[in-house]
Amino acid sequence: MEKLRVTGGARLAGEVRIQGAKNAVLPLLGAVLLTKEPVFIHNCPHISDVENMCGILRYLGACCEWRENGLWVCTEPAGRFEMPQKLSKELRSSIFMLGAVLARFGRAVFYYPGGCEIGSRPIDLHLKGLRGLNVEIVEEGGLICCDGSRMCGGEILLDYPSVGATENIMMAATAAKGRTVIRNTAREPEVADLARALNRMGASVFGAGSSTITVEGGQRLCGMEFVPVPDRIAAGTYLCGAAMTGGDVTVTGVIPEHMRSILHKLGECGCAVTVSDDAIRAVGPKRPQELTVVETLPYPGFPTDMQAAFLALCTVAEGTSVLVENVFDNRFRTASELARMNANITVKDRMAIVRGVKQLSGAEVTACDLRGGAALVLAGLRAAGTTVVSRVECIDRGYECIEGVLCSLGAQVERVPG
Repeated sequence: MEKLRVTGGARLAGEVRIQGAKNAVLPLLGAVLLTKEPVFIHNCPHISDVENMCGILRYLGACCEWRENGLWVCTEPAGRFEMPQKLSKELRSSIFMLGAVLARFGRAVFYYPGGCEIGSRPIDLHLKGLRGLNVEIVEEGGLICCDGSRMCGGEILLDYPSVGATENIMMAATAAKGRTVIRNTAREPEVADLARALNRMGASVFGAGSSTITVEGGQRLCGMEFVPVPDRIAAGTYLCGAAMTGGDVTVTGVIPEHMRSILHKLGECGCAVTVSDDAIRAVGPKRPQELTVVETLPYPGFPTDMQAAFLALCTVAEGTSVLVENVFDNRFRTASELARMNANITVKDRMAIVRGVKQLSGAEVTACDLRGGAALVLAGLRAAGTTVVSRVECIDRGYECIEGVLCSLGAQVERVPG
């Protein structure tokens, strides 16, 4: 297992172009099963979650190749409808394949998915939605066995605007006869991006980005070339680094409208934020100011995936900040690791109270999950001495060579053997 060694004290400065969004590409790699023609994804992030999704596609019989400008996929040879157990357990996003496999083969056999341990993420919303399309589902022995041979359009009301459930139902509905109307859907940019991709392939999906999505099923879908939306979470992470180190960082190739809630909090903590058409510049203060309340909510609210980075930021802010986690029930595990670095954090249920200190201290810490791992790296930038972050494989799930990006901005971060 590799580790990241972070030497604190550097001020981040420079420009970084942002990769395609992890949370847009993963469902797209499910959607490729809806056509037998090749699909080419430009600016695809070369991260371990994408590699694992490619591993699942190859197991199903598809071909995946990294090429100079992105990822080429052809599912024409695919013939399996069962998920591989090992990869499913490693990758939460394997569940994105469920609706697409059903649409392609009319059947699907899945294991319950794995992924980061950030709290309860039941897939009952996925299954309830698919049952609304007349899919027969039997759960037994850790397996989910689905029969979609009589799948048809229907009216579906989600109890919660789940991103994954919305995307799964959308993909399955493209093959269901008739019209499907999904209400209380997730409004995240990545959901709208999947709908854009499906329509590029020949589907008829309307309303994505709003709370109601309509799908007219039954069209034959074709191949395409596609550029996914940029990764607003990766962009937010590097801007957070500027805020923590008194830096001056510009992220390019972004869509600022997707990041309004993040930019608002950066401004609130004292950053000077400048926005242009496809770039954002953040100039950090000498020391961040307290954030009275940071409360995670479904989009367009503050994203849960940015909570850990802002938790790290608040540890060195002047004053007391409060963070409230409304999306996942176990996403403050990073707080105990930050405490090893002299952070002053009190966690009570879904709330963290952070009393800022002037400087953190380097320590050996462990990434508990993807976003928490990135937050520990940011904390190391503002710590005295050296911080060593283990379980770097968690970070590799969503950041393409995070140490290389940070070094290009002036940080001292190196990957070392475990």
